[in-house]
Amino acid sequence: MIFGLFAILTIYISSISLLIYGFFKVKKYQITDLKPQTSFTIIVPFRNEKENLPILLESFSNLNYPRDLFEVILVDDSSNEKFQVSSFRFQVSIIDNIRISNSPKKDAITTAMQHVKTDWVITTDADCIVLKNWLLAFDNYIQENKVSMLAGAVRYQCENSFLDHFQQLDLTSLQGATIGSFGLNKGFMCNGANLAYTKSLFDRLNGFDGNEKIASGDDVFLLQKAIEKFPKEVQYLKADEAIVVTKPTENWKALFHQRVRWAAKTTSYKSTFGKFLGLIVFFGNLSFVFGFFFLLLGIWSYPIFVLFAFLKFAIDYVLLSITNQFLTKTRIKSLLLSSLLYPFFSSTVALYSLFGSYEWKDRQFKK
Repeated sequence: MIFGLFAILTIYISSISLLIYGFFKVKKYQITDLKPQTSFTIIVPFRNEKENLPILLESFSNLNYPRDLFEVILVDDSSNEKFQVSSFRFQVSIIDNIRISNSPKKDAITTAMQHVKTDWVITTDADCIVLKNWLLAFDNYIQENKVSMLAGAVRYQCENSFLDHFQQLDLTSLQGATIGSFGLNKGFMCNGANLAYTKSLFDRLNGFDGNEKIASGDDVFLLQKAIEKFPKEVQYLKADEAIVVTKPTENWKALFHQRVRWAAKTTSYKSTFGKFLGLIVFFGNLSFVFGFFFLLLGIWSYPIFVLFAFLKFAIDYVLLSITNQFLTKTRIKSLLLSSLLYPFFSSTVALYSLFGSYEWKDRQFKK
């Protein structure tokens, strides 16, 4: 059993090392003095977000980008109260979501697409804030590279609580894996809170056809379809100015359901690399859980468990550290406690996602 768990750990360390190599392969991008040319439609699906939407719209008002080159479409997914838009210097409209599938968010984007007149769309979430050069970074990269889809980074705006620090650590690991996989030319994951693509690409892919029954995945399934058919046209925008800031969940229950929603789509991945990495990470975390219980039961000695934990935490720390430096420019907080808790949390989420249901926007979804 000792050799089995250490064998899993060896594969885990090798896989994370590859992601670290891939992370450095994706070069940082700096905006230049190119004149903005790209026209964007920003699509924001929302449900019951009357507190968050004004903050997001205010960040759009502060964008350092020509007002005639972007517009905003808010897609209301049956909110309890209708959101009223005040006047802005940019064009913004609200439309109602037309439900045709099991996925409210995919339906919202599909509905908005019928109103898009620009070449590019960029999706974000209602609880986000964008930086002033967000669109400028995307525009400059698009002008300099032949791309049809661009994935960007997301980080949390954390308060000084352990729950927030834990979520930031979790999201940092996902962002690190995302960037690393792109660096290996094996991109399989992205975040719909910061994803841009051409309207023509969406049409060429027939939108979300093929995964309408899965409630989430408006981002990763579209990305994987795009990479499968047009691999050279899908890239990652590793730029400080292009990072989107979002809110962490408010309690552990909401966090658990959110992560179950994210994990539930893994089994439907088209990406073989994505499935393999998901399994390796799952078994890597589960092996730590087994090792901990082996220590409690006296099957493992203390030095063996410490060695096992040190090797796992060391490789995790490298990926987390380089990714966190890109995302936040600050040191990682609550690292030790979060690292000890994370394998238990992650393993529970993964196992539950195979069979359980989850809540999302006051709705119940089944696997």
